[in-house]
Amino acid sequence: MDIETEKIIELLFPCGIPESWKENSEFYQYLAKIGKYDIDELTKEPDRLTDKRIVIQQSIQDLISSNYITFVHNAQIFHEIFKEFNQTEDKLDDLLDKIPQFINQCKSFCNISEEVNIHRRLNNLILSKNAQLVEILELPQLMKSFLQNNEYSEALDISQYAKYINGKYGDIPVIVNVINDLESCWILMVKQVVTSLKDDLSLPKCLQLIGLLRSMDAFTDSELRIKFIQARDYWFQIFLNSISTKDTNAHLTRTIELSRIHLFNIVTQYKAIFNDYLTFDRGSTINDSAIFYQWLKEKVLLFLTTLEQDLPCVNSIDSILSQCTYFGLSFGRVGADFTGLIADIFIKIIDTKIKSNILKSTKKFEKNLENFTLAHTMQKSDIKSVPVIKSENPPEQLVEFYPLAEYCNDLIALFNELRLNVPIALVQSLTVFLQNSLRILAITMFSFYKNRDQILMPVDKQNMVQFFECLSEQLIPYIQFCIHALFPPNQVATYFGTSVSQLQKEEISYLNKKYIIEPIKSLLPIKNISVDTYLSNTFYSKDSLLIHKME
Repeated sequence: MDIETEKIIELLFPCGIPESWKENSEFYQYLAKIGKYDIDELTKEPDRLTDKRIVIQQSIQDLISSNYITFVHNAQIFHEIFKEFNQTEDKLDDLLDKIPQFINQCKSFCNISEEVNIHRRLNNLILSKNAQLVEILELPQLMKSFLQNNEYSEALDISQYAKYINGKYGDIPVIVNVINDLESCWILMVKQVVTSLKDDLSLPKCLQLIGLLRSMDAFTDSELRIKFIQARDYWFQIFLNSISTKDTNAHLTRTIELSRIHLFNIVTQYKAIFNDYLTFDRGSTINDSAIFYQWLKEKVLLFLTTLEQDLPCVNSIDSILSQCTYFGLSFGRVGADFTGLIADIFIKIIDTKIKSNILKSTKKFEKNLENFTLAHTMQKSDIKSVPVIKSENPPEQLVEFYPLAEYCNDLIALFNELRLNVPIALVQSLTVFLQNSLRILAITMFSFYKNRDQILMPVDKQNMVQFFECLSEQLIPYIQFCIHALFPPNQVATYFGTSVSQLQKEEISYLNKKYIIEPIKSLLPIKNISVDTYLSNTFYSKDSLLIHKME
């Protein structure tokens, strides 16, 4: 179809032409014909077509009228013949299709008849055994009822009976279904018994539940130990998680109490249930007892972690120490004494506390010294060297120099807090840290003097000398007294397996005064008394120590 023809079609038929016309050659011939008409011919073409149409219709009507009877008769005959041939063909096809089906149905009828006879005999047999079958079919429901009422012994009997009928009638479908239902109930019972181990149980109840699990043969001995440990650990963790963490002191105290009580109960239950010695005698390649003791070790380590986290924030270390010591020693009865691990934590925390407090006191002294004015000090007579401090009260001369007085008060507060529970293992650490702190005081005082040397009046310089003397002849001997009050030399010597004189020689619990006052030595007046005469072999009892702060 060319473009010109398409345009003519669009012009004559805006709505398009039928599909049948598109393939009709006469249609395109007619389009070509009218395409050659002029305007007059095109104007006359509709009338011509109308007249031609009328003539054709009239011819058709005349033909139909003259041959109407013949047309109708032939049409009826053709229709009847076609209909009969179609019916015959359909019936033949249907017959061919149904012959194999008929054969199969005959065979199926024979088979069904045989099955009916078999089912009839089976139904008669089932009817005769009806009472026994009903009892078996009701076993799953009965077992569920026992489990709901926590009657595990009866449920266990049903489980044992299920094993019997499964071995004897396991090929019968209805029995297989019953066995499957009973196995589901058995699994539920195992889970229910294991879940019961997570409750607060007395020893008899715990023995009963483990006995049931053993009778059910659901786990090996090692698996049973693991299940027991997991269940009791879940119960134990509930108590630990319920402790409030708002108050650190209360949290730690409660943790110690609950851990001691409940862990000991779990250990008691475990030893009553499982025989580790019997397992060892059988020559097992697996050490089952290690499972429990590894868990116990983890619980102890978890407790020690909590102790290490909370201990720096508690108010009374001695109270916590006594509780922890009792806790650790009580586990010695089950072969799990961990007081040594507790001691390490307390030593570490106390050592940190000591160093932190001494460091704060040192920083505080440096800050106080910046605001210290010699003009406010009162002139005193010469400060005498004191060979040995015999009073627990701090020297009165410290009051005149408030930076030293506040430093001394801070140390006294620390010593009073530690006097009941200070570990003897920290004697050297405390001594060395105090010694370094006192030397820092001397260095700071010397710097203070040097920065003001040019502006100091003679009376101020005299007061400054007394300031240095107060550190050298009063504060240092008093701190030495406090150290020996906390750590009596005879006890320290016994601890290290040596003599008191050797302790003094090795400077264990003894301050090195020469080292401390070295920065200010040139500013101190010459004394007749040796700088080490205050270091005498005097013994003190730390239990009776209660050092008083200066007012």
